[in-house]
Amino acid sequence: MMLKYFTAFEIFFEENLPQLFSHFQTNSLTPDLYLIDWIFTLYSKSLPLDVACRVWDVFCRDGEESLFRTGLGILRLFEDVLMQMDFIHIAQFLTRLPDDLQPQTLFTAMANTHMISRNRRWAQVSTGAGPTEGQFSHRLLLKSRFPLKTL
Repeated sequence: MMLKYFTAFEIFFEENLPQLFSHFQTNSLTPDLYLIDWIFTLYSKSLPLDVACRVWDVFCRDGEESLFRTGLGILRLFEDVLMQMDFIHIAQFLTRLPDDLQPQTLFTAMANTHMISRNRRWAQVSTGAGPTEGQFSHRLLLKSRFPLKTL
């Protein structure tokens, strides 16, 4: 199951942040080196607690996609810094993110992350399924009532 998640994450990573994706590949940095820790701890180990709590709120509202959007948001937010680092420094940085990280900064980066690839949403890419009509209507309704910036 995790291999499917890693593959789907890499698809969205490459589409959203192609230069950083290439930099990670050049440095042989694969998602399993940081994503497992992020997902299994729901970001509580790497993010400041107040930010992690906000991520949990969004996870409860939006489901697993939000965890991967958070990961891509973190990478987007620190793209310029990460582009200047080598393997060991990237791995260390992603293990414990800056304590002064502001929730709104992260959530803005997350909002700028597109979770559609070739007309397929996260759930379709992560499971290998194709688009089906109405599959996401409930989630879209929730998102329209509770936008990301309100949490």
